Amino acid sequence: MIRRLPGGYELDDDPARLDIDAIHHFISELSYWGRGRTRERVVATIEGSHRVVGLYRAAEQVGFARGVSDGVTVAYLADVYVLEAHRGRGLGLELVREALEGDGAPDVHWLLHTADAEGLYERFGFRRGPTRYPLMERMRPNAEAPPASAG
Repeated sequence: MIRRLPGGYELDDDPARLDIDAIHHFISELSYWGRGRTRERVVATIEGSHRVVGLYRAAEQVGFARGVSDGVTVAYLADVYVLEAHRGRGLGLELVREALEGDGAPDVHWLLHTADAEGLYERFGFRRGPTRYPLMERMRPNAEAPPASAG
C-alpha cells in the first residue's frame, strides 16, 4: 500500500522499501528510547513486527512506525518518529493513523509508551494508564534504560 500525502510525502507499508540505515541512525543516535541500539537489534525488531510503515519524501525516509502484535488481541506501537525538519505538517498524525488503522492493521487493543507525544496519541483514543488494568513491566537484563521521568 502506498498512500500519498500533501507536499510530496507518502506512506508505504512495504518492508523492502525501508531504509534500515536511516531508521538505525534515528533510533540509536537521536531517540530518547533506543540510544545505543545496535543495527542488528533494529533489523530484528523490524523483522519481528506485525506491521511497519515508512514515511518518505521522494527517495528519503523521513519517518517510521512499527506495530508488534499477535494479530488477535493486542498490539504495541513502537519506534514512531518523524525527522525534525519534516515536523509540523501533520505527518506524525498520518503516520500513526496508517499504523493503527490502515489496511493490514490489526483491530486489537493497542498499547504504547511515550514521554513526549501524549497529545498526538490521545487523538487516536489512547489514554494515560492505568486504564482497565495497571501497567507492569519487566525489563530484560542490560536493557536500554527507560527515560528518566521529568518532574
